[in-house]
Amino acid sequence: MRVFLAGASGAVGRRLVPLLLRDGHAVTGMTRSADKAEALARAGVTPAVLDVFDASAVTDAVRRAKPEVVIHQLTDLPHEFDQARIVASYANNARIRTEGTRSLLAAAGAAAARRFIVQSIAFAYPPGGEPHPETDPLNLADPARAVTVKGAVDMERQVLEAAGIEGVVLRYGLLYGPGTWYPTAAPKPALHVDAAARAAVLALTRGGAGVYNVADDDGAVSIAKARRELGFDPAFRLR
Repeated sequence: MRVFLAGASGAVGRRLVPLLLRDGHAVTGMTRSADKAEALARAGVTPAVLDVFDASAVTDAVRRAKPEVVIHQLTDLPHEFDQARIVASYANNARIRTEGTRSLLAAAGAAAARRFIVQSIAFAYPPGGEPHPETDPLNLADPARAVTVKGAVDMERQVLEAAGIEGVVLRYGLLYGPGTWYPTAAPKPALHVDAAARAAVLALTRGGAGVYNVADDDGAVSIAKARRELGFDPAFRLR
């Protein structure tokens, strides 16, 4: 099918692109960087160099791509694990989740896409009650990550309430593996970046609209729904 991937050159996007192409999908990949656009083109992706906050340009690009599914994997986080830089990135990352999601949803609607898949977070549940099911609310009372969690909650609401499109929210654990902050392991709930990418591929055609915890089976969150409805396997690795 035709897929529009926002965040095609990010940590998940780099692992997701080869999976989509391997399955025969026609991929338009959105990135902010002209250099990264060239790499996407060499890989077989139709690149779209865009600022997600330029709503009219995003709508034009998505209309041209005519996707059946839009996948939103955009973030704005530092490449290296640096606590000060991470904290400094919270506000703009939250803006991507609020304003950026609004822009992408409007574009998806204008292009008559049938499904919208978005990356959210499984590491924002309140302490206690593990493993958390998707029905547990995210912890808006966490003062250290209030901006992050509020942005995620607003993003999820937009996607799930969007009219005329199936909204699928993938609540990812803390990513580890190639291109992430954690090369071999992450705090719970953890998730290998390849399994994160695979979950997005599965969500193209499986499962209904709604929220799915996508993480390792490490006791922090319940992944029973993702296993059952998406066929998700946290042990998946890109070969």
